[in-house]
Amino acid sequence: MIDEKKLREDLAYDATFSCVQCGYCLPACPTYVSFGKETHSPRGRINLVKLAAEGKISIHDMANPIDLCLGCRACETVCPTNVEYGKILTSAVNVLAEYREKDRSRKEKALRNIVFHKTLTNKKILGLMGKGLYVLQKTKLNKVLRKSKMMKVLPTSMQRMEEATPTVKLPEKRQAVERSQQEQPYLRIGYFPGCVMDTVFANINDLAIKLLEMGGCEVVTIQEQGCCGALQQHSGEKELAIELAKKNIEAFERYQFDYIVNAVGGCGAALVEYHLYFDEQDPWFGRAKRFAEKNKDISVLLAKLELPFQKEVNKVVTYQPSCHLTNVQQVVDDPFHLLEQVQGVTYVPMEKKDMCCGSAGIYNIVHHAESMLVLDDKMKYVKRATPEVIVTTNPGCHLQMLLGLQREGLDDEIEVRHLVEMVAEACGIE
Repeated sequence: MIDEKKLREDLAYDATFSCVQCGYCLPACPTYVSFGKETHSPRGRINLVKLAAEGKISIHDMANPIDLCLGCRACETVCPTNVEYGKILTSAVNVLAEYREKDRSRKEKALRNIVFHKTLTNKKILGLMGKGLYVLQKTKLNKVLRKSKMMKVLPTSMQRMEEATPTVKLPEKRQAVERSQQEQPYLRIGYFPGCVMDTVFANINDLAIKLLEMGGCEVVTIQEQGCCGALQQHSGEKELAIELAKKNIEAFERYQFDYIVNAVGGCGAALVEYHLYFDEQDPWFGRAKRFAEKNKDISVLLAKLELPFQKEVNKVVTYQPSCHLTNVQQVVDDPFHLLEQVQGVTYVPMEKKDMCCGSAGIYNIVHHAESMLVLDDKMKYVKRATPEVIVTTNPGCHLQMLLGLQREGLDDEIEVRHLVEMVAEACGIE
């Protein structure tokens, strides 16, 4: 028997009334634009959540539209009535996860446990994965495996992602820069490397740290920090996401940092919303709020520092913003300010640049066909911009853009680079 009162609370029912069904969200929603269905628009999904909370449709009736939402939250940015779409979406994801739990097969439960509980939260396993990728690429065994039948056991989405994976570099040894009492750091930074970022793009984290140090900051990467919990939260692993948030909050509370900095749009979006995991009366709410306020994207900090832009980077560049950086962290101008300082760059704006690329965490793996529809729409605008370099601020976007270029046969003509890589080159850092 369903407890209707509890269901309405769990589904953020009250928040759905802020939506006046005006339709401003429709052209901003990538799934509505790509799929052309009202049920795959923000207002359509909100209406389904409301109907489910009222018992007019079943929980499972809203499942497909909710599952296929990218969670880019572009609808929040354009909404004239400030609908808390992220809150409504998260509530629906959590309710669906709870109702599905009893129907999951042992195999599915085991797989979710391996991915969300055992792998993403384990630094040693992630480190081994990074080293494994490095060895495979260095020895060219990855190319041998592609030609063999062994890769065929993987889903198509995983095969394509492996092919698009850039050259992996092992992370450098990281420690705080020691400064004398006469040479006080401009800022004391706790650096948050992220999971996927430090597995596939460790070199970008290394460059980010060097840039911060070049700007006079002391940068510390603490051992106690762990997974941010973003992928777990987006997949309905609510309790695990809360547990990971508490561990990170406790870890960073032991240090006196001016800021906690990351170069991952998706991780950053999770970190700045930790307080939303808790009721305002919960003692953790205040602690999470203080933690969240200290978290900043790398572009925000680099834009504050006096960096020695000394080298010309003569490239035609366009920028693919991270949805979570733009719509959740609301960092819009700082990446552009940094690109403006890079001498030699010719910036070409991308039409519909704020439209999601279809990466969305692991969406491009678990909903590969739908993700490719969104990506194909995005690539139309990339081709019109005719850049030499696509600049990104998130590893998911980075990999998705590489995959898009591969699908269009443009991977030999256009590079994909993180903003940090562009700035580092302009400052003479390798």
